[in-house]
Amino acid sequence: MENNEILFSIITVVYNDEKNIEKTIQSIVNQTYANFEYIVIDGKSTDNTHHTINKYKNKITQIVSESDTGIYNAMNKGINLANGRYTLFMNSGDTFASQNTLELTSKIIRDNECDVLYGNVIKEKKQMLVEIEAEEPQNKHRMYFCHQSAFVKTSLLKIFQFDEKLKMSADFKLFKTLYKNNYTFAKVNIPIAIFDTKGVSNFNRSAGLKENIHIINECDKGLEWIRLMMRIYPTYLLSKLKSK
Repeated sequence: MENNEILFSIITVVYNDEKNIEKTIQSIVNQTYANFEYIVIDGKSTDNTHHTINKYKNKITQIVSESDTGIYNAMNKGINLANGRYTLFMNSGDTFASQNTLELTSKIIRDNECDVLYGNVIKEKKQMLVEIEAEEPQNKHRMYFCHQSAFVKTSLLKIFQFDEKLKMSADFKLFKTLYKNNYTFAKVNIPIAIFDTKGVSNFNRSAGLKENIHIINECDKGLEWIRLMMRIYPTYLLSKLKSK
């Protein structure tokens, strides 16, 4: 192993997901790139999740199994334990796009030093796997890319931790904050992760939208907020009326 190889911290957060946790763990421990630490944060699952985690304990750097106050609290616990130069969250149900994803990423980062390196994501649509291209960071009300496809400098995550008051959009707030503070983003046009479309964020889109709007209000007080509300709120209100 070369002395200049980048150490990655890969963090998996899980709670009562015995059906999906193993595929996530296997996707990580079977990477062709060896210079990474693997941290699993289990919210004290009551099903067989912890049993599955223990099957791989020799390949997992740190395992935490304790109650938490929500997913972002669990993710912050992982950040506090991370020692790598870059951190990526691959939560239960999500997997790397290929076995050599970390190897490819390490080469790209060595040639293109940045604060956040992000790529595409693969999602299931109509029972087919489709690659979704990541967007450039800008002043939008939605996520630019999936956090499962973003490598962030660990030193920044320790400063700008996830806002635990938010339930759905703390990742959006993190990347919005980094963008507004002029940290560097670099895009790679390759898939990084296969995203689990059955996750909580896909079933609470209206709640996530409300949080995103609140975040923009915090970060961009002024005309942008007014224009966004004028454009989005009528559509959002109409959807709520139709659902009644």
